[in-house]
Amino acid sequence: MRSTNLSRRFHPGSTGLILAVAAGLALAGCGASATSPGTVTRQAATGVRVLWMGDSIAGAQAPAVEAALKAAGVAFENATSDGGGNVVAGDHEVTAMAARETWKTLKENLASFRPTVIAYQITTYDWGTPRQQLSAYQRLSRTAEDAGARLVLVSAPPFKIDDFYKPHENAIRSAPAMAAKAARGHYLDAAALWGSDYAAARAQRAKDGIHSCQQGSAAFATWFAKQLGELAGFTPAAPAVWATGPWTGDERFAKLGCG
Repeated sequence: MRSTNLSRRFHPGSTGLILAVAAGLALAGCGASATSPGTVTRQAATGVRVLWMGDSIAGAQAPAVEAALKAAGVAFENATSDGGGNVVAGDHEVTAMAARETWKTLKENLASFRPTVIAYQITTYDWGTPRQQLSAYQRLSRTAEDAGARLVLVSAPPFKIDDFYKPHENAIRSAPAMAAKAARGHYLDAAALWGSDYAAARAQRAKDGIHSCQQGSAAFATWFAKQLGELAGFTPAAPAVWATGPWTGDERFAKLGCG
């Protein structure tokens, strides 16, 4: 669902020449070894099937996550949305409409993709009261369980609370705690990777203070694959295997002004 009010949040920004080559060679990893930088040597299929959900932040991470997981023998389906992707409807007309679309798409993906893992990154649009947030995340947990899948909830990276997000700051702040409460032990706090300050170099935000470019996406994919591998029982591929692949030329990075 790409509404005018929400999809405008995915806009160009410039970070200069951020090279996924550097990310792939510098980031620590484990698992498969590379024959040469950028050469993807895929492991045998693991039987793990990951449905990746979230908003445009998760969407900017998706190309790297897909490359990392497929290199490890994990099937991947990108179900992110640049204009919402949220499961919490709240009381806002636009986010309520976006949530309806998210739940509809999830039902379709459960039938067609049949994931063993549903990984949902908290969106910047999960607006609502803590009770509404908890209810939505618990519904997502039940939906995953009914489909025979494991739900993994992931916190969003720190991002700039600008004039658009400011009225919903309380909801944005309360969402992680509600997600952790609903996750039944499968909650990944990405602050371990990014820290809590969107403006810090560690956060690797694009110029817009919200999304990530190739290097940040590769950093997330490396971290996420390691965490998910421990939960789902697979060995991640080393970043040197996948981090310099074709995914680095994804058009969404050009839209962000990434190098």
